[in-house]
Formats: sequence, C-alpha cells, structure tokens
Amino acid sequence: MHLEEKTLSSELAYQAKIFRVTMDTAQLEDGTEVRRDVVHHSGGVCVVPLTEENNVLMVRQYRYPMHEITLEIPAGKLEPGEAPSECGLRELREEAGRTCRSYTYLGKVYPTPAYDTEVIHMYLAQKLSAPSQQQLDEGEFLDVTELPLSEAVQMVMDGRIPDAKTQIALLKTWVLVNSTQ
Repeated sequence: MHLEEKTLSSELAYQAKIFRVTMDTAQLEDGTEVRRDVVHHSGGVCVVPLTEENNVLMVRQYRYPMHEITLEIPAGKLEPGEAPSECGLRELREEAGRTCRSYTYLGKVYPTPAYDTEVIHMYLAQKLSAPSQQQLDEGEFLDVTELPLSEAVQMVMDGRIPDAKTQIALLKTWVLVNSTQ
C-alpha cells in the first residue's frame, strides 16, 4: 500500500532496563527491502500542574544524556498495564506532591517517530491540593519551582525550555486557558 512499509523480520539487538532495540527488515511499497532500527519504549505521561493563579509547577532535574539541569513539567514512564491517566496522577503526586480535582487530557505526542515507539500522553491538572511531601523514586532528585504560565511560555519561545514534551504541553495549556477566558 502507498506510504506503508511491511515488516519482514525483526531481531532483538539490545535489551535495556527501560527500552529494547530491534533491527527490522521492512519492505517498501516498490518492493525494496530496507533495514529499520527501532527503539521500543513503554511510553510516558507528562502533567501541567496549574494553580488557581495560573502558575505552573515545574521540576528542575539533572538529565544525564544532556549533561545539564532542565526545567520540565512532572513526567514519568508508564508501568506495564498502567493507564496513562493513572500514571499522570501518580507522577503529579510523586514529583510535585499534589493531587488535583480537575484533570484534562491534552493529547499525545510522538517525540521521535523516526526510530522510537515512545508515545507521551499530556494532561492538564487544575484545582490542585495543598502541597504535600514528594514521593520520589529511588535515585530521583528534583526541585519543584512555581512560575507564571505566561513566563513559562515565554521561556519556551526564547529557547530556555528545550524539553519537547514540556514545550508542547505548556503551549497547549496556554491556548486552552486563553481560549476559555
């Protein structure tokens, strides 16, 4: 079929803790066979915690692959069998120490569809509870910071927030919040 590729074979190349890599042979629509290396990831969730004052709760954490501290919204990996909505609520509680009474699905994003199966589901959390103690995973270290949504959006626009999931979720939140006012 037009624009589709048929998988002819798939061989495990590497098994890691949070992903696996396969070397696949695929057939193009003209019959040509090509190799496709694919990273298989369970996916994740990110949450924009928005206060009544239109401030966003964000986390600062060190990202080893980038060798820098990043500013992101709370996020995490889906556990086997876990619903994305439940994962988002769990990450909100663990990383930001909050729960919410309003929870809106913002859609999904494919961060790197050329070679990775990861899907990230995005949520907006509003009507937040009072802060409680974080419940960070073992080996997880991060600080929560609060800033106006308008400032966070400006930081996206001028390149100070390079994390893709955070950029997309913040911009979607900005549009949603400003279209209902």
